[in-house]
Amino acid sequence: MNNKILIISACILLMTACSNKSSKTIDGEILATPLVTDSIAEALDYQLTHYPSSQYRDVYKNFMQDFFGPGHILADTAASGRYLRQELADDGPFDGPLYEKTGFKGNFYRVNLSLIKDGIVSYETFFPVFVESVQGIIPPSGEEWMKTWNLIDSVIIAKGMHFPDEDIDRKSLADQFTEGNYIVHHSRRFNDSVHFHYRIISRDNFEKILLPLIEKSK
Repeated sequence: MNNKILIISACILLMTACSNKSSKTIDGEILATPLVTDSIAEALDYQLTHYPSSQYRDVYKNFMQDFFGPGHILADTAASGRYLRQELADDGPFDGPLYEKTGFKGNFYRVNLSLIKDGIVSYETFFPVFVESVQGIIPPSGEEWMKTWNLIDSVIIAKGMHFPDEDIDRKSLADQFTEGNYIVHHSRRFNDSVHFHYRIISRDNFEKILLPLIEKSK
């Protein structure tokens, strides 16, 4: 009887460990279930409703950020800190929402830098949370990501969505993909119309650390 209890306890501990591990990784391949395609369609509708100036590359970037996070701009932490301070010194508008989920899974949030400008969150709190957002994240392989993006793109096509300079963006992205480069910048059209200064923060870090500070300030 005692042996059975020990075995059951070990299984529970193993399941808990696996669950904790999976919560810190990002799914590589996404199956085209109705729930998934509906979630993708909802994310696309949100993008076009809130950012009607979006180009195809801007839509791609939103979904890409959901799976890759901010790792590409955190290769050099010191440089990332300098660039963040330079951006905060911008005298222009800091438009856009205070925060919003990325893509259709919401693995990350886009968090508006106006939170720092307006004193809601200190730089000393924000930057470590930003840096820690890449820890424990395992992005998909190139093959896995291409399967996921092809699924997303199939929903774009099925919805009959079209974007400014779409052919140019599609060609540019296709060239990047052949080189194994899946990271893109926003289009100039998007930046000029939105003025959205933000950083990508992991869902856990945002909801545990930054969101309570935002709620407290209301």
